[in-house]
Amino acid sequence: MTLLLDTCTLIWFFTGHRRIEDRLRDVLTDPQHDLRMSDVSILELVIKHQLGRLGWKQSPSRILPVLARKHGVNSYPLTAEVIFRLEQLPLLHRDPFDRLLVAQAMCTGSVLVTPDPLIQQYPIKTLWKV
Repeated sequence: MTLLLDTCTLIWFFTGHRRIEDRLRDVLTDPQHDLRMSDVSILELVIKHQLGRLGWKQSPSRILPVLARKHGVNSYPLTAEVIFRLEQLPLLHRDPFDRLLVAQAMCTGSVLVTPDPLIQQYPIKTLWKV
């Protein structure tokens, strides 16, 4: 199964945050699953870092590749197909990054791993509580 990590999930997974419960961590570390982060999340993290909202001492360009390699997370590119899919999404969620992640999950058939109840209202497969 391909699991697309929401940006907050990605950060929590990489940092070992307690918001990722043991059962979910077991799913995320199962080698049978293909873990993905989106270029959308990379963009969001770069912007948050520039605004001083991440609290990271190093830039995302230095941290993310190392953590992705360590945790076996591959990336999904942001494509025109994903961007155009936004035209078909209802405005349940106003956050453009989250809407792009929903569109990417739709286009790739991925399960979006997110705690966000607004995202969970879209017609995609999501995972949080295991």
